Amino acid sequence: MLSGIQRARKLTVCLTENQIRHDRISSKTIATPWKPTKQQLLAAEGKTVPDVIAPGLRVLFCGINPGLYTAAVGHHFARPGNRFWPALFAAGFTARLVSPFDERELLEHGFGITNVVMRATATADQLTREELQAGGQRLRAKVRRYKPAFLAVLGLGAFRAAWNQPKAVIGRQDERIGDTVVWVLPNPSGLNAHYQAKDLALVFGELKAAADHASSLRSRR
Repeated sequence: MLSGIQRARKLTVCLTENQIRHDRISSKTIATPWKPTKQQLLAAEGKTVPDVIAPGLRVLFCGINPGLYTAAVGHHFARPGNRFWPALFAAGFTARLVSPFDERELLEHGFGITNVVMRATATADQLTREELQAGGQRLRAKVRRYKPAFLAVLGLGAFRAAWNQPKAVIGRQDERIGDTVVWVLPNPSGLNAHYQAKDLALVFGELKAAADHASSLRSRR
């Protein structure tokens, strides 16, 4: 016969094994944030970051290209000080401040992330106009394939170069890609002094309102 202590130990093991099985089935994988070393940052030059994308998104956000920090950790807009994630939260795209390490949560709400140019550089200034224009062509093809309701390009200068639209302004653009509305937002980098946090929340909020309105119209059809 098992002693009281042995029975308690056996019960604890069974409960632990059941909890592990339950966790594997019901829990999401949670990525642990980490900081790259200097060597990892240097090694990130030229790396790419996988898209967060699916067909029929409400909004596909598009950065210029990954920075070294983002490429090193493998998650979009990951550098501390980048205001993309706080702007999404402030504008109501997300119900909480999402970590870049949890970026795939966006897909559950109909949002995704890609880039005009896929390769990582220390600064976007290292990209050539030809590279941006080629990236714009690839982006158009991607949008035609995945058909998001809105494409939001993050960076006016990059949009002007990639689309060859030197007079483009922030906001909704005249051009569409198929049925996809093209929208331009400011670069959320902390280096963009032209837009403070409250300004970003405002312009991101304008896109959110337009996307919500479009979703409402589609649901009535």
